Amino acid sequence: MSYIKQCFYIDDDADDRELFCEAVETIAPEIECRTSSTGLEALGYLHENPDFNPDCIFIDMNMPMLNGVESLEEIRKISRLAHTPIYLFSTMASPSFREKAAALGAKDFLEKPSSMQQMNQMLTRILLQE
Repeated sequence: MSYIKQCFYIDDDADDRELFCEAVETIAPEIECRTSSTGLEALGYLHENPDFNPDCIFIDMNMPMLNGVESLEEIRKISRLAHTPIYLFSTMASPSFREKAAALGAKDFLEKPSSMQQMNQMLTRILLQE
């Protein structure tokens, strides 16, 4: 099991960012949760902060400017993050999206949970048991 110290969540929805970080805080208060509101903002932050090496990254699929797939492709170009597990998040998780995400180097394609309990369960599985 690898110990997660930092996760990075990229989503244009402020409520989703807040709920995600609340869930992380609930299940593992020692994990630092950083967020970004767009793929472009996230890439800027990653390039400007070379010492920031999150243990995992979560990216919303449906964002303006750079969507989740485009953000994933750009993040994979950053050599220090080549082996960082990246999860794509969406309200719908079709098999074709899963295949495309895997082909681009995503660890998994996750359907956004519809409740805080489901979010906690999913993040417990990912952050504390992998």
